[in-house]
Amino acid sequence: MDKKFLKAIQKAPNPSYVLDEQRLINNLTLLEDLQKQSGAKVLCALKGFAMWSTFPLLGKFLSGATASSLNEAILCDEEFKRKAHSCFVAYREEEFEQVLSLSSHVTFNSLNQYHKFKHYISSHPEVKFALRINPKHSAVTTDKYNPCMPGGRFGIPIDEFPSELPEGISGIHFHALCESNVDELEEVIKVLNQKSENILHSCQWVNMGGGHHITRNDYDCSGLIHLLKLFKQRYQVQIFLEPGEAIGWKTGVLLAKVEDLVKNDGINTAILNVSFSAHMPDCLEMPYQPLVYGQVKKGVHHTLGGNTCMSGDFISGFHFEKELKEGDSIIFEDMMHYTFVKSSTFNGVPLPAISVFKSSGALIIQREFSYQDFKNRLS
Repeated sequence: MDKKFLKAIQKAPNPSYVLDEQRLINNLTLLEDLQKQSGAKVLCALKGFAMWSTFPLLGKFLSGATASSLNEAILCDEEFKRKAHSCFVAYREEEFEQVLSLSSHVTFNSLNQYHKFKHYISSHPEVKFALRINPKHSAVTTDKYNPCMPGGRFGIPIDEFPSELPEGISGIHFHALCESNVDELEEVIKVLNQKSENILHSCQWVNMGGGHHITRNDYDCSGLIHLLKLFKQRYQVQIFLEPGEAIGWKTGVLLAKVEDLVKNDGINTAILNVSFSAHMPDCLEMPYQPLVYGQVKKGVHHTLGGNTCMSGDFISGFHFEKELKEGDSIIFEDMMHYTFVKSSTFNGVPLPAISVFKSSGALIIQREFSYQDFKNRLS
């Protein structure tokens, strides 16, 4: 981790999510290059990265953003200054007219939703509409993160998809990946080529969803560019990709500290001023052990415990050269996507501040949260 960054974040409020702006720029530069070479358009999936103070920067590199709710569509309009690519699990009748006013593209998750809202299509020629198809093929092994899990709720199963695009539909949307490399996308496309070739030839555009781990060091970007070019050449469509994690990947940290130390049955637990349940829920949902700066493979074993009273708010298996002590800083790496947007005030624990280490070297405190932020979520 960069020494300038490490020095700067010590001036941030603790706890605080701290974005490294230069790392974000590096990711965006790679994604912009992907767009130029492949002809595909990259969108920011707000469900994965919604730090709206960075949207002016994202807008210089990316083609827009995707929304999965009315609130995200409004945020896209207000802060990204673009019409959203909307793909909701279910649209609500009382919201749909507003969604259309905020969207350039709208995807229906089911045929039921299409039939419910198709009477809007003819009166909104400025909006392009799609159906979500479920390829029923995915290499994702964790069911909670597998969009194509058996019995799942996302998309029309490929063997039940209409043989022709319904009236008013000009595209299809599929999402079958999670932290995936290009080989997994290639396998999904093979299934679509075999079972939905006629539909694809009828499309004007195809959204290939998220889960593309494009900014990961071992991702095969040249392979992705080649695959997208072949797909575009074969079907003559505009391709969209909507990564969330790839945008915020390795761009920032969660700064925390040790508030207490507890020993029970020979286990050392460091009680932190942050919570896995409230501030890093992906670590428990996925589950995975997050990287902590300064941890070693062999050393003094610690469990890191959150500051809520939920029994499962802890993760074990961390080793440090020395036994932790009260006041020690704990820096959780790669905390700018999903963990960041899913944070809550469960148990009344305060939300971490939001800070940015600018590419100029300055540390900016974007937002600090108070009791009112907790209270205003309740009634």
